[in-house]
Amino acid sequence: MSRFGSIFFIALAIACSGCQLTGGGTDAPDPVAAAIEQVASDPQRSEANRARNAYRHPVETLTFFGLEPDMTVLEVLPGGGLWYTEILAPLLAEDGRYIAASYDVSRPDLPDYVTRAHQALLDRFAEASERYGDLELAVLHPPTIALGPDESVDLVLNFRNTHGMIRAGAAEEAYAAFFAVLKPGGVLGVVQHRAGPDTDTSKFTGYVPEETVIALAEGVGFVLEAKSEINANPRDRANYEGGVWTLPPALRLGDTDREKYLAIGESDRMTLRFRKP
Repeated sequence: MSRFGSIFFIALAIACSGCQLTGGGTDAPDPVAAAIEQVASDPQRSEANRARNAYRHPVETLTFFGLEPDMTVLEVLPGGGLWYTEILAPLLAEDGRYIAASYDVSRPDLPDYVTRAHQALLDRFAEASERYGDLELAVLHPPTIALGPDESVDLVLNFRNTHGMIRAGAAEEAYAAFFAVLKPGGVLGVVQHRAGPDTDTSKFTGYVPEETVIALAEGVGFVLEAKSEINANPRDRANYEGGVWTLPPALRLGDTDREKYLAIGESDRMTLRFRKP
């Protein structure tokens, strides 16, 4: 049995351990969900990253987007934290393909945060090559966008990046590139900090109205297939002077009102599934 095949075998056994007999049958377990849970809870992930599971709901989110272990998946700008990367790469290492859309590091005078984020990605795959497989890189760094051949990807995942694309004036171009790289019937999964009635949308706060994201995706040809409240947080008022970075995990204000913001938790987020016709 292959290394990653064993993960799914173990995951299936875990899932089946909770099956209930009903009328001579069983409740069918979901081995993919069980495998996501196993990888998300893996002690090889840092304690801080595993603690984010409670806010980011990786099992429910990735199953909502339809992740399967044999897919070709492109993750948009995983950044330096690599939070979803360290779940996706092991899940896809055996039978699928993981592609990271990162920065164009050939540019001169890159900001430090860009250089650090890209290097963190390279380092993580070098350190965990046995679990993660080979790193495939694409570029999403307007004006340079090179995601790969048209109609070559099953699933594009865009976690908490749309606000930055809008600020840079590159959102429509980026979403059009997502559309082009996806196969017909492919899925774009979007999670984004969601503006509320008290959000000052004239400022760059990290929060975006849900209708803005939907219009952006539909404007380049996507069809909104489903919404989910998996990542909703009604405690988030989305009206902080320091924007979404006031909340954890950034906690931009440091010790000022720290317990208050920890009690709120991470931001209220839309979770949207779009399909390419």
